[in-house]
Amino acid sequence: MTLPAAAWRERVEFERRLVHASGTLYPVPYLLGWISWRTTGRLLLVSVAVAAVLETLRLSGSVGPLDPLYDALVREYESDSVAGYALYQVSMAGTAFLFAPVFAVPAMWMLSVGDPISGGLGENAATEPKRLSVVAAMVFVCFGIAVPYAIPEFGPDPGVIVALAGAIPAAIADGLPPLIRGVAVDDNLTIPPAAAGGMFLAAALIA
Repeated sequence: MTLPAAAWRERVEFERRLVHASGTLYPVPYLLGWISWRTTGRLLLVSVAVAAVLETLRLSGSVGPLDPLYDALVREYESDSVAGYALYQVSMAGTAFLFAPVFAVPAMWMLSVGDPISGGLGENAATEPKRLSVVAAMVFVCFGIAVPYAIPEFGPDPGVIVALAGAIPAAIADGLPPLIRGVAVDDNLTIPPAAAGGMFLAAALIA
């Protein structure tokens, strides 16, 4: 049975958020001591390669049996461009390679956890900024994610500063996406490096 357009979009958004949240598991093997951080980065690089293959097939029109997968991963406005799930893999892998775990892990979770929460609260189009209340909620969620890593590493007061230095850029990347030639830069690409970079710079300044 074919779903009405509104119901179809609601189902797709729910499935996308589930896929989004699944990225929370990426650093878990490292946190459990099963693999090294370097190995984590390499595995994420494999995920980038898989996403590149999927996107090549999709954009070339060779969809075939993968159509249900694309329904769950790709929004309508991404039909002719690189989809957000592929940019998600790129930003996760890049953050893992560029930053130490104390910065990278919370930054990755700001995308996998914070972004779906923010998306559920906001109703803006891709090129529109989110409401201030949604941006504030994103700061709060991302701060809560970063604090358990920053305070043990840097101490109570510096840790709070480092956590805020990650949460604020993450919320800005999520709620106020920069536009390039009228096209919004996908927050799947920008949230983790913005958050990790902010925390790294704050830690460097207060060290």
